[in-house]
Amino acid sequence: MTSTAEEAPAALSLTGAVGDRGGPRLRSLTDLIVETDEKLRHGQSAAARVWPTGFEALDVALTGGFRSGELVLLGGPQGLGKTAMALQMLRNTIAANRSAILFSYEHDAHSILERLLAIEAGAIAGTDAIGLTKIRAGFEARHSRANSMEERFASSRGGAEAVRALESYGDRLHVHTSSGLHTTLEEIRAAVVEVTERDGRPPLVLVDYLQKVPVPEAPPVEEERVAIAVARLKDMALELGVPVLAIVAADKGSLGAGRRMRVHDLRGSSALAYEADVVLILNDKYDIVAKHHLVYHLGNAERFRHWVVMSIEKNRNGADHLELEFQKRFEQGRFEPEGRVVEEQLIEERVYQN
Repeated sequence: MTSTAEEAPAALSLTGAVGDRGGPRLRSLTDLIVETDEKLRHGQSAAARVWPTGFEALDVALTGGFRSGELVLLGGPQGLGKTAMALQMLRNTIAANRSAILFSYEHDAHSILERLLAIEAGAIAGTDAIGLTKIRAGFEARHSRANSMEERFASSRGGAEAVRALESYGDRLHVHTSSGLHTTLEEIRAAVVEVTERDGRPPLVLVDYLQKVPVPEAPPVEEERVAIAVARLKDMALELGVPVLAIVAADKGSLGAGRRMRVHDLRGSSALAYEADVVLILNDKYDIVAKHHLVYHLGNAERFRHWVVMSIEKNRNGADHLELEFQKRFEQGRFEPEGRVVEEQLIEERVYQN
């Protein structure tokens, strides 16, 4: 029988404890123990849910992937593949039998489909798979006799197989074509609740990108608006038991050549660093590797241009201050998922402190 405050006056009370959506916000520690034991008795997991990213080195560092209630930020210079990496994480999540929802403030739904098709083809057929440029050309062709996507890409390496794969788990990924004028935090929350109820399980939530989320009641100063948005996304993650992955933009002043981007270079950085559970920053390896690796080993220059360095600048539940690298496959809009720890010395070895 569950203990109450009257039955166990010495029990420690927990305010705002994370549980199922709609559950009590004030519980004793005894209640929480009883609830946990009940889950274990029925063969359920009592730990946080985990959504694997599919990037092996990152999942090891994150002890499995993104966790329920976490806010994860992904930043980096423009054009380095933040959206590509986030979409690949979504693809990997739904391929692992989880569900996901994408709020896209930057791309329309068909563009997302093209990118996912290229990512899937690459995962199936490797570097010889059909690329994003040919996929777009295939959709734009007006005089093809093909009556379906599978027929249209039947002659391409990995194309038809990618279409079938997307069809097999496409009902687990929900795409919301978002507007910087109308898709507010309240609308994001309502959509996440709807998807959770429809699928019977909470989704991984991707927001692309954070600074585009409108906050009508916020002051005109961007940093204050970003502070409100990031705090509410974190609250939503905790309340609904979902991981929220938000792509974040950088300050223009941080984008100069030869500079290494850090968390303090993100727009609205003070609030972002405080609220987030995990902060991932991408940099081009060629731009941030110590120059003696280039001066004395000229062959490295071209090789380094094909790699992106992911810095885990903050991680409340695992390793941080860790540098990983992933090989670019931008012709397919993706990265090689294995990754590895960076061995070379990097410039600007400043670290973010909690």
